[in-house]
Amino acid sequence: MAVCTKLLTVRTRGQGTYEFTDEIALALGSSGLSEGTVTVFCQHTSCSLVIMENADPSARHDLHTFMHKLVPTDDPDYTHTLEGPDDMTSHIKMALTRTAEVIPFVNGRLCLGTWQGVFLWEHRDASHARRIVLSFQGV
Repeated sequence: MAVCTKLLTVRTRGQGTYEFTDEIALALGSSGLSEGTVTVFCQHTSCSLVIMENADPSARHDLHTFMHKLVPTDDPDYTHTLEGPDDMTSHIKMALTRTAEVIPFVNGRLCLGTWQGVFLWEHRDASHARRIVLSFQGV
């Protein structure tokens, strides 16, 4: 079994979901592996990862709306606000979601469903350059 690690940067423009499925597929192609798994890991505490529908943007819009209702900004009980009113809010949203996904691949192709995409879910208001580690294991 071989291991191959690739680093990606996903640039965001504030809160929202940013698809980077194609970048994972390109990295898989350059890994030389044909069967195994890829662990996709986000190195941050104020954004997360989600596998979500990528065909209809309204599905992601509804997801964002739900999360904003669940974790409102400017809650007076939050004390961790050094980086602004979205500071603790972004950490809570990250804790409720995931910072890693494991995706199998077969014949050099990710085993995602027809409408599935891999998204970085930015929880901060400001733009960021987010670091993603891809760890491919396979043959």
